[in-house]
This record gives sequence, C-alpha cells and structure tokens, in this order.
Amino acid sequence: MRAAALLAVLAGPALAQQDAPAAKPLLLELNGAVTTEDGGCQLTLVATNALPTGLTRAAWQVAIFDRAGAVQGLPILDFGALLAGKTKVAQFALPGQGCDRIGRIVVNDVAECLAEDGSDQRMACLTGLDAQNRSEIEFGL
Repeated sequence: MRAAALLAVLAGPALAQQDAPAAKPLLLELNGAVTTEDGGCQLTLVATNALPTGLTRAAWQVAIFDRAGAVQGLPILDFGALLAGKTKVAQFALPGQGCDRIGRIVVNDVAECLAEDGSDQRMACLTGLDAQNRSEIEFGL
C-alpha cells in the first residue's frame, strides 16, 4: 500500500507536466503604455519569434476598446522582420487617445505573416500566438 501511494505521489508531477499546454511559438507582450504630451498613447510591445523560421513581415491587427467597451479603432501593429529565435521591441503611437481612456486591447487578426521563403504563415501567426501583459490596460487574444 505504501509503495502504491509513493508511486502516485512521484507520478503526480510527471503527469502534470505532460498535461501542461505546450508553449506557443510566438509571443506578443504589451510591455507598457504611456500618454504622450499631445494626448495620444504610446504602446511598447515585445514580440518573440520561437518559430523555426524567420519572418520577413509580421503584422497584427488589434482592436482598441474604450473603458465602456466600445471599439475605438483597429490599427495594425507592424513589427517588420522577426528573426527566428529573436525578441524585438517596438513602439506604436495611438494619436488622439490617451492611455487612460483605453480599457482593453485585443489581438483581432493577422494582417500579414510571411516566412523567409515567402510562404504565407498567417495561420501560424494566429494559432501559434500567445499574449502577455505588463501594463494597466487589459491585453489578450
């Protein structure tokens, strides 16, 4: 009886690791949001490409929601080229909209995602995407 209990305890962490979802190969992190002097909002985003190939262009469309939940815009966040295994930091300006008026940002769609060989990788850039947040604005998929 003791041996069976010991095996169950030891197997627990191994089984939990097997059930853990695999890390997605692309990560977008909303790292910060600062209201600019002209009343706009400057977003700092971090993109990490863990795909086996580099991307010549990676661009996502996001939906910007105000604090009441109404969509205020659908800008494209264009990171340009993302090398395989590389992290890239980019800043994007949202003119005329202070960060304090933004309630949520949602990754809505992939505008473009091209691999180094020219192949269309939009599905990989959508289904293989994970989101993280380090700002006061809610951010996700």
